[in-house]
Amino acid sequence: MLFIEYPKCSTCRKAKKWLDDHGVAYTDRHIKENNPTYEELKEWSARSGLPLKRFFNTSGQLYRSLQLKDRLPSMSEDEQLRLLASDGMLVKRPLVVTDSAVLTGFKEKEWEQLLG
Repeated sequence: MLFIEYPKCSTCRKAKKWLDDHGVAYTDRHIKENNPTYEELKEWSARSGLPLKRFFNTSGQLYRSLQLKDRLPSMSEDEQLRLLASDGMLVKRPLVVTDSAVLTGFKEKEWEQLLG
């Protein structure tokens, strides 16, 4: 399982503690130093069944400064994927990728169902 995080993010720290407390094995990846690639994001988005918008960190400063709330609806999926791949701070975190699922953000109930 791949756990993608930004270590300074309090939600990521909470999620990591949850994984450790539940004995879930994972490979840790720093989202700012090793941003998901276009290809990874495309595959994960398809596998997750979620709309691509759910992969954006909508509460982040970069998202707001680029005015993406207004711009995303008129962008193609390809443009959105390229934008996400350009900067890890645009990607919703934590991000968990398993063989069977992709989770964005930390919702304890979802994590319990999939990983607990």
